[in-house]
Amino acid sequence: DGGMGGMGGMGSSSGASFGFDKPKEPVDEGPRVVAKGMKLGGIGGSAKKKNNLMAAMAMEDNFSLLGGGSKKGGAAAGLGLGAAVAAPAAAPSTPLTLNLEEKYTVNMNREGGIESCDLKGTLTLVANTDAGSMASVAINKSVIAAKCTSNWNFATHPKVDKPTYEKQGLIKLKGGKGLPLNRPVGVLRWSYSGEDAAPISINCWPEDEGTGSINVNVEFELTRSDMTLTDVNILLPLGTTDPPAVEEIDGQYKHDPNSGMMCWHHDVIDASNSTGSLEFSIAGSDVDAFFPVQVMFKSQSFMCPIDISGVTSAANGGPIPNSINRSVVPESYQVA
Repeated sequence: DGGMGGMGGMGSSSGASFGFDKPKEPVDEGPRVVAKGMKLGGIGGSAKKKNNLMAAMAMEDNFSLLGGGSKKGGAAAGLGLGAAVAAPAAAPSTPLTLNLEEKYTVNMNREGGIESCDLKGTLTLVANTDAGSMASVAINKSVIAAKCTSNWNFATHPKVDKPTYEKQGLIKLKGGKGLPLNRPVGVLRWSYSGEDAAPISINCWPEDEGTGSINVNVEFELTRSDMTLTDVNILLPLGTTDPPAVEEIDGQYKHDPNSGMMCWHHDVIDASNSTGSLEFSIAGSDVDAFFPVQVMFKSQSFMCPIDISGVTSAANGGPIPNSINRSVVPESYQVA
């Protein structure tokens, strides 16, 4: 898989020009210090070093490598994953914008088992014009009610006309009021807790060879065949500035010596590409240095079967032109 077209505006640039590496013998650059008990986000103290890997990649290639969400100041931010400057948002072309989003918070154990998985979803409306502010949004509530039973929770915003929503699946504000202009308003939230929701599992297995070297085997498995993940990046702390000697790999990788991090990348993980493995050796003796492993991805595959079936004016019943954005990302997804 040499093409990197799935990565944020890269077009047809090749993996080689992007800087991801194929397995090769590392160049001996002299002894390095193994940093034990490495903090998440890289070894060493300076923020500059921790930002180096993804910030440099983003600046060189003028795009943000990772699409997953991250909390401010979290590990992803420490790696500079959000370092690329986003292109200015185009002016809204429709009276109403609907944003559907699901975010995952997943904790895995080192054997690849899911310890916990929480999914949170939102439907957010943005009225771009006065006409858009009077929107009444129809969703497929009967389908959702039939499919989302145990472990699901749904709630409408207190200002939403709840009886109309419950009876007809229509989301509009109470008392004929309109949405504020140019401001996102979350009108519906949903959540699900259950190990079966987690889309991917990671098994990271470092073994001390007793010779000053550690052999590391990592594998992933797509655990939900209904999902397609894109721009998948599995981030591994290495505990040293030494380069890994990659022996076998599915996909591509990038190593940053300054932060002591390795990024294992896949354009697409889906039912036809549902497993993959990586094996490398590296100087060290601390098998705990390779955790926590972080996973980031983008997806359009929702767990909640929500669908927008129509948008009309609560004022006159006429259709309101609209645009819909769908996004699935991890809030936090790690192996600890």
